[in-house]
Amino acid sequence: MSKSEREARALQRRRLRAARLLLRGVPQAEVARRVAVTRTTVSTWNEQLESGGLEALKRRPRGRPSGLDAQQKSELVRLLKEGALAQGFATELWTLRRVGQLIEERFSRRYSESQVWRILVGLGFSSQRPTSRALERDEGAIRRWKRVRWPALKKTPQDKAESSSSSTSRD
Repeated sequence: MSKSEREARALQRRRLRAARLLLRGVPQAEVARRVAVTRTTVSTWNEQLESGGLEALKRRPRGRPSGLDAQQKSELVRLLKEGALAQGFATELWTLRRVGQLIEERFSRRYSESQVWRILVGLGFSSQRPTSRALERDEGAIRRWKRVRWPALKKTPQDKAESSSSSTSRD
């Protein structure tokens, strides 16, 4: 269970506890103190309770639904696991933009990158770093660059007898 899911469940428990207290006739100010929320929040919850009962305070998904049905989500997972190359991309790297393009091409649904991220998290994906290095990587060239070129580029402090202008001493 993700942190946001745990937080959402904790908030739902808090709302339902507040509702039980309100139903027992506990004043809103006291309910607010007991469940550690503002009086305004308790007032809002009380209005929801009066208009829709306990059901109105139960957890509801936040934001707009993804619009992909279970079959489409299952197909998306399969496509992602096949890899970016198999889906026609130049490298094996999946980015939010690429996943969004894939969703648009396959399911005719267009999403912002933040919504694509929420869809991926909902499917159990997380951000990853590549586990292997590029095939084109030349270890010998890298060692030579570090040994020869880097020292020539690297700035080294000059030996100075006097202090710098940023010195904090009062001399």
